[in-house]
Amino acid sequence: MMMKRNKTANCLIMQGRNTKACRSKTLKEMAKITLFFVLLPNFSSEGIKVFKKILGTGAARAVNVLTQLATLIMGTRCLGAAEWGKAFIAQTDITFLLIGIELIAGSGLVYFTPRKKLATLMKISYGWIAFVMLIYLLLFNVLHFFPNFYHTIVPEGYAWLVLLMTFVYSLHEFNLNHFLGKEKVATYNWLFLIQILTQVTMMAVLIFALNLRTAKALLYSQLCGYSLATLIGWVFLFPTLKREGGEPWRSCLKEMLHYGAFMQLSTLVSTLNKRLSLYLLKTHCDERSLGVYASGTQVTEGVNIVGQSIGLVAFSSLSNTEKGERAAQLTLRFMKIAILLTFTALLVICSLPTAFFEWIFSGEFADIRPVILLMAPGIVFFSAHTVLANYFSGTGQPKYNLYASLIGLSVTLIAAFILIPILGLGIKGAAITTTLTYTALFVYHWIVFHKHTGCRMLHLVPNREDWEWVKTAIKGLF
Repeated sequence: MMMKRNKTANCLIMQGRNTKACRSKTLKEMAKITLFFVLLPNFSSEGIKVFKKILGTGAARAVNVLTQLATLIMGTRCLGAAEWGKAFIAQTDITFLLIGIELIAGSGLVYFTPRKKLATLMKISYGWIAFVMLIYLLLFNVLHFFPNFYHTIVPEGYAWLVLLMTFVYSLHEFNLNHFLGKEKVATYNWLFLIQILTQVTMMAVLIFALNLRTAKALLYSQLCGYSLATLIGWVFLFPTLKREGGEPWRSCLKEMLHYGAFMQLSTLVSTLNKRLSLYLLKTHCDERSLGVYASGTQVTEGVNIVGQSIGLVAFSSLSNTEKGERAAQLTLRFMKIAILLTFTALLVICSLPTAFFEWIFSGEFADIRPVILLMAPGIVFFSAHTVLANYFSGTGQPKYNLYASLIGLSVTLIAAFILIPILGLGIKGAAITTTLTYTALFVYHWIVFHKHTGCRMLHLVPNREDWEWVKTAIKGLF
């Protein structure tokens, strides 16, 4: 769930089919966030302010990584593999439920916030959240009549907690997207920090002070983080609401539906690519294996923050680049950096012995190293795929991202059903499935990229110009 902020970039390019006129108007505002990576280092006073915003956001993400690591260590050592796997299933359920809510009340709000009044957006978003939550409540009650299937996707005894967390997080996400859309990056970062620091603090209290040693320790702590951050966000939000007033909402609702439909379809397919194996494991493996796989996934996906961050830089930069040759050159350079940094980080993690992971996560997680080793190649490919996906987004061709996700989903379905239930490879089969899926995503995107630009694999080899470009950009920061 922490990882949901990176969808902000993709949603900004989905405004209709009038890509060129629309993009030049709507994306220029975001492009300045990363101009210092693209332009030679001549910073204006505005550039320095932007750089400070980036430093603040980078610091917040660094704290997030540390809190995620602390959460992972507490969860694996104190809750055990079975309970940790149950918590991961519940978090995945929340991720899927949020897709329906984000059709209207998601990261697309970043685009609409500067253009619509807060009262209008709040009326539409809160109404949509209530409507979707009512549907989910009815759906959960219907699924009670099919207990075997129901408890495969929702851990027994966690349904109400999953629904409540989905609801509260939706309110918190509205606040975050509003402040991001208003370019109040400092407020955004503070709310984000309040959320994650409250979560890790409350988890420690629940485990060590109240001796709660179930998956609910993680979920309750996250609920506390979302709730406190939401309340504080409202303190900053409501004064603005009184000043702005309202406006007609029907036309705005149509715009938001049109804006969010294509984006959320792609998000749904992408989430299935990442998490379908998890539900198959739940039906064919024990809960301990599920917890081991969940931890391996969290470790490797933590490394992928590198690719996601560079992908966001690529998106903003490419959106401001008119020449196709220049866009291709920037994409290749961003991809080289993403691959190199991701590969280096994974090389360090993969070189760690099994004893290290047992020491960090406890003896129950001795099998985590094979999962990491099998997923590592896929994560490298995924880092490159992330940059290419943002190339197509930034150049007004998001349809190729949906096509890639659909191809990845077909690979996931075939590989997962063969490797997990039929061949009985369990968590190793799930890890192989992830690598095959991420490889397919990259291969498809590279083929399309090659057809559009004429670039070859040989161009991915770093050269002297790349190193000079990086050195110049780094010197420009200081």
